[in-house]
Amino acid sequence: MRNLSNIGRIFYGIAIAAMGLLTIYNKDFPYMLIPPNHFWMNDHVILIYISGALLILAGAGIVLWKKAMPISLLLGSALLLIFCFYFIPFELLVSSNYMHFSDWENADKELALASGAFVIAGCFSKEGENPFIRFLRKLIPLGAIVFSLTIISFGMNHFLYAKDAADYIPSWVPNHMFWIYFAGLALIGSGIGIILKIKPGLMAALLGTMIFIWVIILHIPNALTSTIADKDGEVTSAFLALAYCGIAFVIAGTAKKIA
Repeated sequence: MRNLSNIGRIFYGIAIAAMGLLTIYNKDFPYMLIPPNHFWMNDHVILIYISGALLILAGAGIVLWKKAMPISLLLGSALLLIFCFYFIPFELLVSSNYMHFSDWENADKELALASGAFVIAGCFSKEGENPFIRFLRKLIPLGAIVFSLTIISFGMNHFLYAKDAADYIPSWVPNHMFWIYFAGLALIGSGIGIILKIKPGLMAALLGTMIFIWVIILHIPNALTSTIADKDGEVTSAFLALAYCGIAFVIAGTAKKIA
């Protein structure tokens, strides 16, 4: 299972680095990293470039196993701070639809990436840590739990917005609604299984495999065939799904530690 964990770590690192590249290329953050209406940043493009470069370095460090543990902890902490002190205030104070479950979807996606960074950090030893890193390590046990909660929320979206989600399924796949409900049930079931430690390794491995299949048959084709206006979002979604797949595989590979 260690090989599965390594594959997952590489998937996650590639996704983070890709988001950094997209940030620099588009001179803007991927749609789910920070809330919308952040036009004040357009006057500080150097901040966007620096953020993109840091994401690239973080992803490369995770892939190449170079300072990957502190990098993962710092990345997860930064994303968690954005969720707590930017996404939540935005939803409650700015968004008029904060009572709608779907309006929190991007916040959930960003939180999933944050929790995934803590899951990745749990793969590494404690040698040579400074006090600050030792403090951040206390967040590692929350990684798998918070990630599973976001997965459960994504599964609930499959039931709440099934008709809209069905449009994303390729036309050659029959019975769209069946697969939407099946995927939603699988997401909820795997998230609950990991939280309750009911065969968490198997649950996480099946979850990662399902998401990887989505990357191959859904996200990559959509990214290749989408219009110019939609391409950035589809490419970002493809790498986001790859990151989720990687997180699930890391949980599967380290299941004995969390069981």
